[in-house]
Amino acid sequence: MATLASCATTPGPVDQRNSELTQGNVQMNLKVGTTTKAEVLDKFGSPNITTRDGAGQEVWSYQRMATVSQSSSSSSYWTILLAGQSKSADGFAQSSRTMTLIIKFDKTDVVSDFRSRTSDF
Repeated sequence: MATLASCATTPGPVDQRNSELTQGNVQMNLKVGTTTKAEVLDKFGSPNITTRDGAGQEVWSYQRMATVSQSSSSSSYWTILLAGQSKSADGFAQSSRTMTLIIKFDKTDVVSDFRSRTSDF
């Protein structure tokens, strides 16, 4: 007797999508006049802040922070943590990175403009 089993996959939690918020993904996935609000939600998850500008356009703001640590005491590797400070010790370096993305949508819920910025410290 043979048994057939299958499992359905569902999208991961918002945290997994948020990790895709990089300059490269922003440039590849956001197209003015083409990308819809639903596509932005699917790719980057929920925004941190939603507002309206003076012209009445909906504006979504994303901000992500990460701490990157590197140890030279063994073979080089990177670990991403969600909190920390910038510091350095024997064989260990740590830096912080922020990514800010601001997206404007027109009245048909299509991207009308976007700006992104990355800071390392």
